[in-house]
Amino acid sequence: QVQLVESGGGSVQPGGSLRLSCAASGYTYSIYSIYYMAWFRQAPGKEREGVATIYTIGGSTYYADSVKGRFTISQDNAKNTLYLQMNSLKPEDTGIYYCAGSSRHTVVVGRAADFGYWGQGTQVTVSS
Repeated sequence: QVQLVESGGGSVQPGGSLRLSCAASGYTYSIYSIYYMAWFRQAPGKEREGVATIYTIGGSTYYADSVKGRFTISQDNAKNTLYLQMNSLKPEDTGIYYCAGSSRHTVVVGRAADFGYWGQGTQVTVSS
């Protein structure tokens, strides 16, 4: 059973930075059973949206236009951990951030239905 546990959320002022982590267990990257990992977020009253996606084998990354140049997704296969470095945070980045994994060989970037494994979420609040 794959388990994903996020950490690193919190409150920060606009322009600040946070780094989210997602610890994965129940499988190993080395057997490539999870082909895509991603970060999604959900603000109150809004639909869940894809923020960043990484192809775990080749390392290709994809970002929502709203976070390009500010957020960086990365992985540490030795630690089975996914990261999201968030810089120049804005109030509109506020929401619950979820880590997700997909065992599909192809996904539509940003489509939550393509991801079968989810963490419990961590709150990020950007406010002055």
